[in-house]
Amino acid sequence: MSPVRAATSGFTRSLPKSHQVRRGLATSVDASDVAQARKYCLNQLRNGDYEAYLIRHFIPRPAQNAYDALRTLNLELARLPEAVSNPTIGRFRMQFWRDTVNSTFAGNPPREPISILLHSAITSLTARAGSGSASSLKFWLLRLINTREKYMENKPFASLATLEEYAENTYATLMYMTLAAMAMQSMHMDHLASHIGKAYGIATTLRGIPVLAAPSQPVQGPSGSSVGNTRSPALLLPLDVMAEVGLKEEDVFRRGPNAEGLQDAVFQVATRANDHLITAREMLKNLQSGKEPGHEYEHSGEPEHAYSSLSHGNEDITFNVKRGFGVLLEAVAAGDYLQRLESANFDPFKVKSSWKLPWGLWKSLKRYEI
Repeated sequence: MSPVRAATSGFTRSLPKSHQVRRGLATSVDASDVAQARKYCLNQLRNGDYEAYLIRHFIPRPAQNAYDALRTLNLELARLPEAVSNPTIGRFRMQFWRDTVNSTFAGNPPREPISILLHSAITSLTARAGSGSASSLKFWLLRLINTREKYMENKPFASLATLEEYAENTYATLMYMTLAAMAMQSMHMDHLASHIGKAYGIATTLRGIPVLAAPSQPVQGPSGSSVGNTRSPALLLPLDVMAEVGLKEEDVFRRGPNAEGLQDAVFQVATRANDHLITAREMLKNLQSGKEPGHEYEHSGEPEHAYSSLSHGNEDITFNVKRGFGVLLEAVAAGDYLQRLESANFDPFKVKSSWKLPWGLWKSLKRYEI
């Protein structure tokens, strides 16, 4: 049973009789239900995605419930390959979450913590900004689920460009959703989120190498005997980069950090992530000084990236940057990891844990610099 479903069972039983569930849907949600759901999500983030747990404190309060729910759901989706014994079960779980999202946005959230907190956020967002922002939120959320399902089997990315696309459709998309939860329609903020999200997604892939390349723990049957493993070792580095440096998957599985070409491959991928951070920093400085960003936004004009002439032509970028700067703090977390990776000579197995991130986040927010 996954962490979310295990918690869901206890969550349901703890509700008062007046809030009993019919066909698995919440017939009534009050403030105490939302508080319990928020507590669950914060506990999940504190233990499973500490960077998100830190950053959520800098997200504007009206958008915090959405941020907490969305990042907890992302954590659940990211854990699925480890939590299920085969891809078929994983696809069922992905469909469960698609159905859950559709029910939640239709006003019938399942009696499940993430759904209840998300429903509260949607209700608040609709009251503040109308149904358009909530519709945008649903679009991005379904894209996140579909992307997670596409890469659920933990196969190597075909190319560095494919890895960038994955990061755009996951971590940049999470940032788009947070901006949508703030009812912010800004091409420049989306543009910054795209570069930062790509950097964060690439850095997260590198961070996962020591975990995924190690053999998984065996699954124990009722009698205590081993009934197999939940997954095989995986290496998600792009195939084109691996081929260029002569790195082989099996070599990493056998020799770990001593695999020939590993550090060269990691260096190339980390460089691309750092390039996106450099671009975002230069763009932010240009915008803050009243200049143009310096380059076109490659996703402008795509679905949910269409901006009205009023919002784009008269955008107060200084106001929007200050209002939404908490969203951009993902850049600080990504940069923190990349610096530690460089200090380890691009050996992901030797990257030390960080204690400086809280200070880095506070300093970044104080100076409005990433």
